[in-house]
Amino acid sequence: MIYGAMKFSIGGSLKLAFRPWVEGLENIPDEGPAILASNHLSFSDSFFLPAVLDRKVTFIAKAEYFTSPGVKGKLTAAFFKGVGQLPVDRSGGRGAGEAAINAGIEVIKGGGLFGIYPEGTRSPDGRLYRGKPGGLARVALATGAPVIPVAMIDTEKIQPPGKVVPKLMRPGIRIGKPLDFSRYHGMEGDRFILRSVTDEVMYEIMKLSGQEYVDVYATAAKRQIADAEKAAKAERAEREKAEKAERAELADKAERSGA
Repeated sequence: MIYGAMKFSIGGSLKLAFRPWVEGLENIPDEGPAILASNHLSFSDSFFLPAVLDRKVTFIAKAEYFTSPGVKGKLTAAFFKGVGQLPVDRSGGRGAGEAAINAGIEVIKGGGLFGIYPEGTRSPDGRLYRGKPGGLARVALATGAPVIPVAMIDTEKIQPPGKVVPKLMRPGIRIGKPLDFSRYHGMEGDRFILRSVTDEVMYEIMKLSGQEYVDVYATAAKRQIADAEKAAKAERAEREKAEKAERAELADKAERSGA
């Protein structure tokens, strides 16, 4: 009931305001389990995709969204529960990954749609990054559920970092044909199989999205960007310090010559 109410209010508002276009809706099964594997451009991806589907989609979300104190925290928790998000503690390294995988398996066992972002985090620059071989492939091989590649289009342009007011434009969603990995069922312990399955899914997402593919993890790319920004900031600070010292020296020389 809560999900239905949220879908009607939030999903209806999103469709009315942004009018997202969709291709490939016929590839979503009317019933039965499936994994929706999507690229990840924006926080809003987890809202636009469910908004255009008739069936409920369950994603995993940071546990902090469900445990924050105060009235705001309770409202946030209610919101995320209402839109079908499952809390997973992602602060515990390998244990966090296992929790996410188990959550996905439970959704599939219940006959539901499980949404997952193989990149593991949002793209820092709109390009498609290497998929992580753990969650997606292990859930698919453990359950035998089909994997449906999904491409979100232009959602990152609606509210870029630093922008408070979203831009009213039409994002897109392309849904590909289901991928069958039943030939690998029970082989989720083989890291080479996990890598192969993940790469096949990422290739299909790339074809659907038209994104440039980068064969590194998005988390590593974000660290590189952060390190580069930190280095640039330090360089600017040193340059400003040197310029300030130079101005002070010139002023001192001018004062001495005037004396």
